[in-house]
Amino acid sequence: MSEVLTVSPKYQIVIPKRIRDAMDIHPGQKVRAIRYGDRIELIPVIPLNKMRGFLKGIETDVRREDDRL
Repeated sequence: MSEVLTVSPKYQIVIPKRIRDAMDIHPGQKVRAIRYGDRIELIPVIPLNKMRGFLKGIETDVRREDDRL
């Protein structure tokens, strides 16, 4: 999904509705801006209480070294 955005005189941008809906971004939500090479990535910040259970079903039966529990 790619969109062209315009930077306002106050250096603000608007995240297009199609992307906001797909990423479930809401007003007031925090978004982290990361410089990655010659581009900017916006990563939604997810509160810890909403992350509960996100690893449900992950495979935990892995071979471990003898000195590990």
